[in-house]
Amino acid sequence: MHPRILCFVLGTLAACAAGAAVIYKWVDSDGVTHYSDQAVPGAEKITTSSSGKSGTVVPLPGSAAQAVRRPPVPGLQFTQFAITSPAADQTFFGDEVVGVNLALEPGLRPTQVITWHLNGKQLSDQAPDATSFVLPRLERGAYAIAATVSDHATGESLSTASVSFFVRQPSALAPQHK
Repeated sequence: MHPRILCFVLGTLAACAAGAAVIYKWVDSDGVTHYSDQAVPGAEKITTSSSGKSGTVVPLPGSAAQAVRRPPVPGLQFTQFAITSPAADQTFFGDEVVGVNLALEPGLRPTQVITWHLNGKQLSDQAPDATSFVLPRLERGAYAIAATVSDHATGESLSTASVSFFVRQPSALAPQHK
């Protein structure tokens, strides 16, 4: 329970210690429990007394229908979320294409999208649900690829670890040596 609400409830109970008091308890649509001395549709009526006996709870009409609890939002929780290809520090030669694959379990929900980043720059030519694709011929050099899943409904995002790989080109002086 939120400390502020607890203080309010304890203060109300202390103020009513001389006699019986009526407090109303309800849960809003966000799952937050509220207490008040004013009746609210769907609230439970709680009667307290100063005789040391515990209070009684009297549900008001419609309380079961009004106390709707929203299920918790699971967020971005995946059992698998990692780039499986290319392998870390893998080297590609010549005209080889670089296959990229993201292991993602469970799959994307309708409100989630994937963005890919190669050397920190977003790849704009990938579908928002692409878990695998190929990178065309890349120039010689070192590369790092990462994926980010964003949920537009919750505003959350989660990124994979960056995977480094290398591209080498055959030498013009020794084309047989790669």
